[in-house]
Amino acid sequence: MIELKDIRYARLGTADLEDAISFATDFLGLEVSERTGKSVYFKSDDRDHTLCYFEGDPADQTVAFELRDRSELQEAATTLEGLGHKVEAGTAEECELRKVREFIRFRDPTGNRIELVIRPFHSGRRYHGTRDAGVTGFSHVGLCTTNAARDELFWTQVCNAQVSDRIGDAPLLRIDEIHHTIALFPTNRAGIQHINHQVETNDDIQRSHAFLTERGIPIVFGPGRHPTSSAKFLYFEGPDQMVFEYSSGVSHIADEPGFRERQFPFRPDGFCKWGSKPEIREFS
Repeated sequence: MIELKDIRYARLGTADLEDAISFATDFLGLEVSERTGKSVYFKSDDRDHTLCYFEGDPADQTVAFELRDRSELQEAATTLEGLGHKVEAGTAEECELRKVREFIRFRDPTGNRIELVIRPFHSGRRYHGTRDAGVTGFSHVGLCTTNAARDELFWTQVCNAQVSDRIGDAPLLRIDEIHHTIALFPTNRAGIQHINHQVETNDDIQRSHAFLTERGIPIVFGPGRHPTSSAKFLYFEGPDQMVFEYSSGVSHIADEPGFRERQFPFRPDGFCKWGSKPEIREFS
């Protein structure tokens, strides 16, 4: 089994890098950690970076997970190849671009670009947001799935994810005690469906709602509260129609004997207990 240790970063291609930088700093509230050639790296916590925008096709979207060491990386490559996945090892130049010692890449059954990395860089300095958004770190991603049952089996049987809850056929998957690190949402495409950053308080959610609304950033869901993870949330749209989420107060799950995931309906009250209705196609 591939033991995912942590979610590490998202990489997003964009046709307008300067617009993406403006969004990530002025609105999302991240800090530029480095700009190298056609790539810009953003901090949200003590890691070297958790988001990278680069000049390229907006459909080029990747999420990375950390493994423990080189032996686990090699075992993961063998496992994936045995299941018919094409696995490529990152070159030295590609590792430098990702700020990791080594990595492999492959596509999950839907076709989502996934990277498994070891020894990713940490930063020697604290994160300082460019605005007071209250961001405490990159926390999870929503991934598109063209077959939720099939992809759930991949993440829970090939990898170490566990189902915390389901909304309709959409599983919310954890790799540690946090309610979910990966969420799979049925649709007809591959790609990252949304990117989540945790914020410190409920007030941060409300402040950002006012801040973003005043500046014309499209709010596509919330403010609200998820009945699954209990987190208060706000979803808004960034460059290339990527959806970003702030959330606060996500629940933790201890691996207790007898724990069972819950089933929620795939309708607005399955996504929000406060009555907010999503304007996100994968939630409708």
